[in-house]
Amino acid sequence: MRIEHIETPALILDLDVMERNMDAMDKFLVGSGARLRPHYKSNKCTAIAHMQMARGAKGICCAKLSEAEDLVLAGIPDVLIANQITAPSKIARLAYLAGCCRLTVCVDDPANVVLLQSAAAAQNTVIHCLVEYDIGMDRCGVNTREEFAALARQIRSCPNLRFDGIQAYAGNLAHQEDPEIRKQESDKVEEKLSDLIDYLEEQGIHAEEVSGVSTGTVEFHLKDTVYTEIQAGSYLFMDAAYQAVGVGFEHSLFVLASVISRAGGGVITDAGLKSVSVDQRPPRFVGYEGHDVDMSEEHCAIYGKDLPQKVGDRLLLVPSHCCTTVNLHDHIYFVRKGQVVDRVPVTGRGHSK
Repeated sequence: MRIEHIETPALILDLDVMERNMDAMDKFLVGSGARLRPHYKSNKCTAIAHMQMARGAKGICCAKLSEAEDLVLAGIPDVLIANQITAPSKIARLAYLAGCCRLTVCVDDPANVVLLQSAAAAQNTVIHCLVEYDIGMDRCGVNTREEFAALARQIRSCPNLRFDGIQAYAGNLAHQEDPEIRKQESDKVEEKLSDLIDYLEEQGIHAEEVSGVSTGTVEFHLKDTVYTEIQAGSYLFMDAAYQAVGVGFEHSLFVLASVISRAGGGVITDAGLKSVSVDQRPPRFVGYEGHDVDMSEEHCAIYGKDLPQKVGDRLLLVPSHCCTTVNLHDHIYFVRKGQVVDRVPVTGRGHSK
């Protein structure tokens, strides 16, 4: 089947471009000492997770317990939940899951550690833990070296928990469009983490792993980085928001839309807010990047002079945010040179618990 035979709106992935993005990330990391632990929240597709593992990823990280369950059911052997799991019912599921793979979770609260130990002991499993350190995101994570060390000691005292190291994600820098500011702030992150690591060593605490970074900052954590794991996700697909940042990857993910009307003075397509997200900025139509875009629930329209499209024509949109756009679709069409080679399920769609 060729791309023009796909019913729209549909999510299209150009495999050749995605593989070039994988190659580019591999080149970024050569000699850095860090390994890739790509983020499942960006693609929500276990078929893609297996492709990343086959290319040497250390493991996969995700944002939610339900996403971790997807990955474990699909046979991924090493999973990091880059978030805190605090509800007792979820902690029970987490402890069970830890018996099926090497499972790591983030913590920043002593009471959470107590619940994790109790659940893991009940299941006779081991849960690996990263203590989250706030490096400027102002979201999750402890704020001081002393708090961090205290949590690390508490985890080390628990027979069913393992202290592995540091979670340090500076998502606030990922879309900083000024590269100089992005670099300066990334350097400050490295300095803050180096200070933490030195302090922990003085306290007799060794952090084996330092996990974090993003697609927007990976280029600044390559030489002499303290990070051991890179949690990039959007590098596979790119999107309009990261294009504004100017990172070194290509667009591989598109929403295919059909022109359904020319009656209103613009080109009206069938890909609305239920097909493409706008949480960061409007999407872009390929070939019409400078045109105004108007979104509604069921439609996306472009306006401008000399638009040649007629009803039935196809257009490609570059999502503004690939992660939230993927979550709107049941399937991804894998395409090479205009030919559909597979249709795979978005296994993590709607898995927000």
